[in-house]
Amino acid sequence: MAVSISQFFVLSPRGDTIISRDYRSDCPKNTTEVFFRKVKFWKGDAPPVFSSDEVHYIHVKKSGLYFVMTTRFNVSPCLFVEILNRLTRVFKDYCGILSEESVRKNFVLIYELMDETIDYGVPQDTSTELLKQFICNDPVVVQRATRRGGKLNFGFGQKTTHPSAVQAPIHQRSRKGKKNEIFVDILERL
Repeated sequence: MAVSISQFFVLSPRGDTIISRDYRSDCPKNTTEVFFRKVKFWKGDAPPVFSSDEVHYIHVKKSGLYFVMTTRFNVSPCLFVEILNRLTRVFKDYCGILSEESVRKNFVLIYELMDETIDYGVPQDTSTELLKQFICNDPVVVQRATRRGGKLNFGFGQKTTHPSAVQAPIHQRSRKGKKNEIFVDILERL
C-alpha cells in the first residue's frame, strides 16, 4: 500500500488552525485540538511522532508553526517527517519566509502547492523547479524586519527569486519536438 496521508494542517503557536486539508475523511474532526492539547501539555518537547486514539500524528515545528500530518495506517515515520520538511521548504521557496503572517497571506498559494504535491493523500513530487510550471498564483510578499548594526532592515536587498521567473524546469522530461531551453535571470544592482 502506498503512503497515505489522512490530514494535513498547520497550526499557529496559539493552536489556531491556519491551513487544513482532510484527504481521506477517516480521522475525527477534532484532531487539531487533540494534537495541540497533547503537544502543549507534554512534559518537555513533544516527540515528532506519537499516537492517540488510533491516529498517528507526525509533526515538525518550523518558525513557531506546527506542520502536522495524521494517518491511521502503519507508515514510516521518517518518510512522513521528510515529506513535512520538503513541504516546508517548498512553502518557504514560494513565500520567501516561513512565518505565521506569510502563511496567512499566502494561503491560496499554499493550498495550490498542496494540491500539486499531495494527491488524495499520496505524496507526489516536491521539487520547487518542477512545481513552477503548475503553480499559477503569485506570492504575497511579506517583509521581515531585522536588526543589523542598530538599524532596522525590512528585508530589502535580500536575494529572492520570484517563483514565476522560470516557466519550464531545467530537468524537464524530454518531449519530441520540444526545444531544450534554459532561462536565466540576471539581477544587477547600481
